[in-house]
Amino acid sequence: MRILGLDVGEKRVGVAISDPTNIIAQPFDVIERDGGEFDRIAGIVKENDVGEIVVGYPKNMDGSVGPMAKKIEEFVGKMSELVDVPVVFIDERLSTVEAERVMITADVSRKKRKKSIDKVAAAIILEGRLMGLK
Repeated sequence: MRILGLDVGEKRVGVAISDPTNIIAQPFDVIERDGGEFDRIAGIVKENDVGEIVVGYPKNMDGSVGPMAKKIEEFVGKMSELVDVPVVFIDERLSTVEAERVMITADVSRKKRKKSIDKVAAAIILEGRLMGLK
């Protein structure tokens, strides 16, 4: 079974997926938060034999839980109504900053970075989980 990684934002959800052996995290998709995001995630889970979902949990730099973390909890609660797969929260502090750095290092244009940053951040979150499984 594969593992799905999610970087949930206010406007978009970055999605990454592991390979079947759960060794490699790959950026997969960016889903707009337009009301259909839960159905799209449920479809991805079903189509790709996903057995676990890893969700980035944005803590403040001091480790406390802020307002965005509460929104992530609400998002996961709604998602869990459609998707019957275990959810694991992973501390995602600075994952988007790291994704930006990786993409700049790879000489990705600003326009392409804007389109892909969320799914790259999701892959970084997922990679953190996969490393913990080794």
